Amino acid sequence: MAPAQTPISPIASSDTPSSALPSELPLRKLNLSLLPEDGCLPPLVQNGTASAGFCEPERGGMVLGRNMLYDCLSITEPDVDDDVTGDKEAYMAGVLARYRRTLIERTKYHLGYPYNLDFDYGALAQLQHFSINNLGDPFIESNYGVHSRQFEVGVLDWFAQLWDLEKDEYWGYITNCGTEGNLHGILVGREVFPDGILYASKESHYSVFKAARMYRMEFVKVDTLLSGEIDCSDFAQKLQERKDRPAIINVNIGTTVKGAVDDLDLVIKTLECIGFTHDRFFIHCDGALFGLMMPFVKKAPRVSFKKPIGSVSVSGHKFVGCPMPCGVQITRIEHINALSRNVEYLASRDATIMGSRNGHAPIFLWYTLNRKGYRGFQKEVQKCLRNAHYLKDRLRAAGFGVMLNELSSTVVFERPQEEAFVRKWQLACQGNIAHAVVMPSVNVEKLDSFVNDLLESRMRCFLDGKVIVPCIAEELGEENCACSQHGHSSNDYKQTGPLNLVSRETI
Repeated sequence: MAPAQTPISPIASSDTPSSALPSELPLRKLNLSLLPEDGCLPPLVQNGTASAGFCEPERGGMVLGRNMLYDCLSITEPDVDDDVTGDKEAYMAGVLARYRRTLIERTKYHLGYPYNLDFDYGALAQLQHFSINNLGDPFIESNYGVHSRQFEVGVLDWFAQLWDLEKDEYWGYITNCGTEGNLHGILVGREVFPDGILYASKESHYSVFKAARMYRMEFVKVDTLLSGEIDCSDFAQKLQERKDRPAIINVNIGTTVKGAVDDLDLVIKTLECIGFTHDRFFIHCDGALFGLMMPFVKKAPRVSFKKPIGSVSVSGHKFVGCPMPCGVQITRIEHINALSRNVEYLASRDATIMGSRNGHAPIFLWYTLNRKGYRGFQKEVQKCLRNAHYLKDRLRAAGFGVMLNELSSTVVFERPQEEAFVRKWQLACQGNIAHAVVMPSVNVEKLDSFVNDLLESRMRCFLDGKVIVPCIAEELGEENCACSQHGHSSNDYKQTGPLNLVSRETI
C-alpha cells in the first residue's frame, strides 16, 4: 500500500484565514526564526532610522534551489497486489482531488501576475489523448503526422493581420512561453547584425537580460522615466557613444512591474536623429501582455510592421487565457533565412528555439480567437481598464500610494507590510512597491475583497492605529505617494475613467 502522508499545519498568524495557505497538501516544516510572531517583518530603515511598526521583507533572504513550502510528492513503487487491491489508484486519486481543491482556493486569491483565469476548454478535452507535436517549421510539414500546424498557421495569420503584415511577408511560430518569444526576437536581431549592440530599458523583462547572457551580446541598459517607460534622452546619449555599430533594441509594450509602454515612435525617431538608417537597427517589441490589448485602445500608439520594426512577441497564457504557457512570435520573412536550417531527421526546416513544440497550445489559441474575435477582446480590454481605474481610485481614497499608467491595467502601489498578505494574494513585489494586474477574470467584487483585506492587514501592523505610510516618491513620483511629506487627502485626487476604446475595424 502507498504510505500515508500526514499533513503538517502551515505556519500562519492567527489573523490569516485558513484559505490563505493550502492546508491539504503535505508542507515542509518552516524555520520559525525567519518569521516574527506578529506576521510582520523587520523594520524598514530609511535614512538610517528604523520606522516604528513599519515592516518590509528582507532582501536577499531567498535561498536558491530549495525554496518550496511543500514536501515533494514522492514516487513510490506499486505493491505486488496493487492490480487487485487498487490501493495505489485510490491514493493517487485522493492526492489529485486535494490538489484540485487547492488550485480552486488559490485561484480565488490570484491578483499579482498577468494570467487570465477565465476560460473553459471543455470542448477540447477529447484531444488530450493525443501526443500532438509541432516540431520544426510551422509552414513545412515534417514526417511526424500528429501535429496541429493547420491551427498554428491560422493563429499566426490572425496576429500578422493584427500587426499589419501580409501572409507572404511574415514568418512566425507558437512558442512555449513569452520568454522564448524574446529569446527568438533578439536572436533574429543578432543574426541580422552579428556585431550589433543590444539596448533595453532597465525595467525590461528579465528574459531580455538572459538573452544577452546566452548570446554573449554586448548589452547596454537604458534608464527609465518614473512611469517605467524608456528614457529616450538617455537612449540617445548611449546610442551616440556607440553609433559606429548597429543597434538591436528591445521595446517594451508593457513593462513587467509598472506596465509602462515604451514610445515606439519616439524610439524610432531617436535612432534616426542619431544617424541610424533603417538598415542599421533591429527592433524587437516585447508585447507579452499589452501587445494584444493596445490595438483596442483608441489613443494607444500602434505596434505595426508598417513601421521599421523586426519582430513582435506576445504571451498566449496572459490576456488570451490559455491554460498552459505559450506565446506567439512574428518576424519579417526576409530575416528568418539567417536562422533556418534543413533537418533531414524531420524532413523539414527549423528556425525555432525549441525543437519539439506543444501542439495543443495552437488549438487552444485558435479556439479562443474564434470564440471571442475582435469584438470580444475589445469588451475584455474595456473591462480591464475600467476595473483597473476602479482599483486605483479605491486605493487612493484609502490613503495608499498608487500609480496607474495611461495605457495599462497594472496598478502599482506601496508594498504591503505583511508577508503573509503578499503570499495570500500572490502579489509581485519589487523593492518598496507591489502591483496588481487586472485581467478579464478579475471582477469588482474581487477588487473590493482585496482592498478590504489590505486595510485589515495594514491595521494589524499598526495596532495603535497610527499608520505610517511609506514614501514611494522615488519609485512612483511625488504625485503618486501618500506619505506624510507628499501625501494628499483623498479629496485632492480626481476620479479618472478609463481610456476611450475603439473596435479594431475603426482603427
